Amino acid sequence: MADPKENVQMEKIVSLCKRRGFVFQSSEIYGGINGFWDYGPLGAELKRNVKDLWWHAMTRQREDVVGLEATIIMSPAIWKASGHVDTFSDPMIDCKTCKGRFRADQTDEIPCPQKPSKCVNECHGEKTAPRAFNLMFQTYVGPVQDDSAVAYLRPETAQAIFAQFKNVEATARQKVPFGIAQMGKAFRNEVTPRNFTFRSREFEQMELEFFIKPDEAIEAIHGAVATVPTTGHPGEPQPNWGWQAWHQYWVEERVRFYEGIGLDRNTLAFHRQTPSELAHYARACVDILFKFPFSKRDEYGELKGEELEGIAARSDFDLSQHARFSGKPMGVFDDDLRAAWGKLPKEKADDLWRRYYDNRKGYLERSGVAPEAAAKQATDDANGLAKGQYVPHVIEPSAGVDRLILALIANAYSESSKTDEKGQTETRVILRFHPRVAPIKVGVLPLVKNKPELVAKALAVRDLLRPWMNVYYDESGAVGRRYARQDEAGTPFCVTIDFDTLGEKPELLDTVTLRHRDDGRQERLAIRDLVNWLLPQIR
Repeated sequence: MADPKENVQMEKIVSLCKRRGFVFQSSEIYGGINGFWDYGPLGAELKRNVKDLWWHAMTRQREDVVGLEATIIMSPAIWKASGHVDTFSDPMIDCKTCKGRFRADQTDEIPCPQKPSKCVNECHGEKTAPRAFNLMFQTYVGPVQDDSAVAYLRPETAQAIFAQFKNVEATARQKVPFGIAQMGKAFRNEVTPRNFTFRSREFEQMELEFFIKPDEAIEAIHGAVATVPTTGHPGEPQPNWGWQAWHQYWVEERVRFYEGIGLDRNTLAFHRQTPSELAHYARACVDILFKFPFSKRDEYGELKGEELEGIAARSDFDLSQHARFSGKPMGVFDDDLRAAWGKLPKEKADDLWRRYYDNRKGYLERSGVAPEAAAKQATDDANGLAKGQYVPHVIEPSAGVDRLILALIANAYSESSKTDEKGQTETRVILRFHPRVAPIKVGVLPLVKNKPELVAKALAVRDLLRPWMNVYYDESGAVGRRYARQDEAGTPFCVTIDFDTLGEKPELLDTVTLRHRDDGRQERLAIRDLVNWLLPQIR
């Protein structure tokens, strides 16, 4: 469990989120519902900013990624093909004494309902044996509630991308390598939601499925498959990249995104999954972690971090599964591969054929296909290489929006104490959001509210900025208190309209005081220059 100091930090963050309108408990007036959260005015803006930035970076700044927005409820056959119906479960136990229900693999972390200060292992009641608990929310489609009408709320957004792969490939006129991005709600009936919004039952994901050529196709076309160091950014994509280079590329691209919204690399940690941790179809997976206040500590006392995003090299498993279950082909035609294959020496072609055959046969047998049938199908698949045909492999960066919002708030949270001449100490909260994600970009403040000409000028400045950014107008209370309110909301800049703005000093006519949140620095700026000065700071 986290030590008391860290719990205090999280308590402050949770309190701030409620007090300032970042996050509210869902259905609070009815006692709340565990594992569900609502985003208030500031939280909704923060979340929208993050999603817009991700979408812009993934789709609009790239030629090789397009978007998709699929339904939450899809054919239940999709979840059968993906393995979610049969295997998407957590081990669950019940305590016969306190009646609590817990994940069996986390009993040392979960508070006992009857003894909140103690963990489950200190509740000595008899426990039931662990049993599987499927995490998908079940519903019914249509008026009759029987087995034929069963459907599920999606537990992830990725499967719709695989199911629509061929439609997107055809309509977007993309060729492998290319990606399909999607954001949206997902639902998991977690046994024990915990750590505020970190593990919830309703959440949002930002996922990319980036489809690449199998290494055998790359080697046939280019003679060899390039590999890159497993640290650092490998640079611009190259035609001879195999799965390892593409995987490292997307790990570093995602780190660049986090750095660009205020999460420095030193706030992150990385976990490269071991062979025993990997899914049977995966070749590699790197988890990007953020050092939350509730994270466990290592033997040196350093926070180890909790997962923000996983970047997995998933081989051709997903498309192959949907091809098997739907009976629809999920392969692609590659003219470069067909042309190159015809020029290969027989020994090289045989070697590549054998490797592709072995991979396909191994996948089929692990998926439950009988050895004889698996061998026949793998032979057909390997023979397809000579015709320029293959099933694409995929690199999957999958991030949780809600976890990222919590990370940004935790990272931005700071306190500043000031003692006045009477010895009174006041502690203020400052959220040091990067301007790109800050919910409010600029606070517009007339120095006083009882001077109509000041108020009119301030409203004019507000209206000047509004088309370009989220602006908050505040005329209530002393200007220092208004600055403090904006600091607590994370607003990076405040613009104050004072008497010099009106020409009390003629040389300062139509200028304003621009205050910087992080250091309190103030400077004069002409109103006509405000938009052009602010836009580069917040984009």
